[in-house]
Amino acid sequence: MKQTYTLNVAGLQRELPLCPISKTMDIAAFIMLSDVELTVACAKELAARLPEVDVLLTAECKGIPLAYEMARQMGIPYVAARKSVKLYMKNPICVTVQSITTANEQKLYIDEDAVGLLRGKRVAIVDDVISTGESLTALVKLVEAAGGNLTAQCAVLAEGDAAKRDDILFLAPLPLFPHPEA
Repeated sequence: MKQTYTLNVAGLQRELPLCPISKTMDIAAFIMLSDVELTVACAKELAARLPEVDVLLTAECKGIPLAYEMARQMGIPYVAARKSVKLYMKNPICVTVQSITTANEQKLYIDEDAVGLLRGKRVAIVDDVISTGESLTALVKLVEAAGGNLTAQCAVLAEGDAAKRDDILFLAPLPLFPHPEA
């Protein structure tokens, strides 16, 4: 059985390793961290597809390089929801998330400075991959709690059934890899 998946996205090709998430299913590991060429190309394509927005919101950590590059290209700010409260954070807001790629329940936080950037603004949520949508739901809750206006939800890839959603913008679908029955 092939141990990688060939991904073509934003005019680039990458070989993604297949990783088991259960006894019956593998996923293709899409890691943009450290891949500057891929990050810049995907940011350009996603930014071109977005409606007009004032600020971007992403979750720590894999979405940060993408959101940064999109914000840089678009000339707007971005906010990164943190996975823990930092000493400098004032009056943090918290939501809980269970992601397919993380074993335990996680919490995402933004503080009053981030709330100030989001309140009353047109917000686009940015992520590397949307799969079950749990991380996306948590980010939507943060936008709502901050008084922002959710304008768009986008990702480089939509994995599995997420590719059937009509409420997200994405550059390419990413299949799941069920194990053949024994």
